[in-house]
Amino acid sequence: MDLSKFDPNTSGNPNYNIFGLPFTEEEARLVILPVPWEVTVSYLAGTARAPERILKASLHVDIFDVDIYDGWKQGFFLREPDKKILLKSDYLRKESELYINYISHGEKLDDNRFMCKTLREVNEGCEFLNGWVYEQAKALLNKGKLVGILGGDHSVPLGFYKAIAEKYGEFGILQVDAHCDLRKAYMGLKYSHASIMHNALAEVPGIVKLEQIGVRDFCDSEWEYIQQSNNRVVTYFDKKIKELQYEGHNWNVITQQIIDNLPPKVFISFDIDGLNRTLCPHTGMPVPGGFEAEQMFFLFKKILDSGRKIIGFDLCETGVSSNEWDENVGARVLFKLCNLTVASN
Repeated sequence: MDLSKFDPNTSGNPNYNIFGLPFTEEEARLVILPVPWEVTVSYLAGTARAPERILKASLHVDIFDVDIYDGWKQGFFLREPDKKILLKSDYLRKESELYINYISHGEKLDDNRFMCKTLREVNEGCEFLNGWVYEQAKALLNKGKLVGILGGDHSVPLGFYKAIAEKYGEFGILQVDAHCDLRKAYMGLKYSHASIMHNALAEVPGIVKLEQIGVRDFCDSEWEYIQQSNNRVVTYFDKKIKELQYEGHNWNVITQQIIDNLPPKVFISFDIDGLNRTLCPHTGMPVPGGFEAEQMFFLFKKILDSGRKIIGFDLCETGVSSNEWDENVGARVLFKLCNLTVASN
């Protein structure tokens, strides 16, 4: 593409695409697939609207990256969120809220035929979404595109994991997250956002390693799952990372330990609640603690320097806010993930 008339030093042009870049989908090397979905979120809502809000915030991101010079010139493109998917999410979200409230009060599912029907509809809707994401991602990968997912809640990338396993074979997931997401059918919701990694490991045998960092909110069954995973799951709990730092270990040493456990091909799954809550106050399930963004960018750069290949990413659970702070942070994380992915391929 001829970029001679494009000025990267001016403000983002809203007539262009993500980050104010002038690429079409055909011209872009990396395509971002938005998935406006938050059906099983059990606390704060809003992340289904994150893709369109991040697009707006992205126009204020300077596109110079000192670590990956001119990465943007390879082309990034964000598809328009599918309105039918968003409408389906909105409808099923209301159904899911009724069901979650019912179950949370200790009511028995078998005693309420309406709630049985509601649960069935929600699970079928989530299964449909998984298939939709798989087909969309597979088509882009078959065109030779690099692909990233922009959620939406953290349930959305399962279909992408399946498509990328078919494309690349065995790989590992580096999961940045406040939660393990290893619950089996959380509250009866088979494809809950709290079950994404349980489902991924069960349904995608190509995932040979799941490495979790920043986890600080988890349950007994998730702890047991990790202990019984035969090292397929390695979790760097936020508490342990902080203790190592308090004892004098620097972040560079800790990141090297993390990287040493990763296979040659790496997928980055970034739930934004893995960051410190000051950076994502309106995420769906905020938890005290977490990382600074620069800590993650340092880790990602070290992965790149190690020669490992970043084959894709998802960015999920960005909240929406009145002052667009969450969206601003989300846009900057997205820009870094895009740059890393094109630089790695």
